[in-house]
Amino acid sequence: MAEENSKVSVRLIAIGDIHGHSLALQALLNHISPGKGDVIVTLGDYINRGPDSRGVLETLLGLQEQCHLIPILGNHEEMMLDSRDDRHAEQRWRFHGGEATIQSYGGNSGIEQIPQTHWDFLSQCRSYYETEDFIFTHANYCWYSALNDQPSSLLRWLSLEESTPRPHVSGKTVILGHTPGSVRDEGFYRCIDTGCGFEGILTAMDVESKRVWQVTETGEILEA
Repeated sequence: MAEENSKVSVRLIAIGDIHGHSLALQALLNHISPGKGDVIVTLGDYINRGPDSRGVLETLLGLQEQCHLIPILGNHEEMMLDSRDDRHAEQRWRFHGGEATIQSYGGNSGIEQIPQTHWDFLSQCRSYYETEDFIFTHANYCWYSALNDQPSSLLRWLSLEESTPRPHVSGKTVILGHTPGSVRDEGFYRCIDTGCGFEGILTAMDVESKRVWQVTETGEILEA
């Protein structure tokens, strides 16, 4: 009976774009109360725009001890990683929200103040994640190609407004972030970026049951 109950408790949960709002992320996780058997897939864009990107990354590092965390790489993390070795890439990243991220490490800090543990975490983020029934990636996808054949420009940068998806050839449901708005459920894809970082809200979804949890940027729980 104990084994049967443990199987029932396992959840596959996706979390949309966080954008530096650690209060929202912490409140959402408290609301979800993840357990060891749960799989949480964070869809990218952990940093930039909000006031505490450092706190978001620290929270995600800690989350790895509570459940099975699968972090997806977003376009903002890609810009941050590119900035390590390229001054022009750093300027671009700072312009697109990286300045707020750097400030979260201390008032006068620079990129060199970001701890190695954070670089390591971002370097280990995946471009996508697949299960038997679902695909998770940050932004978009090509419907007729396997995920390992798709460029970062599609997986991390192309918004839903720029290119409307078609059902993926695998028949799997695709879970996306990147394009802010209300929760979109088109059957073959779902987008759960609900504008955290744009004065919106942060959303998590149990992708199998479609249960949704939402909080404001300041951590106020919104009842479904």
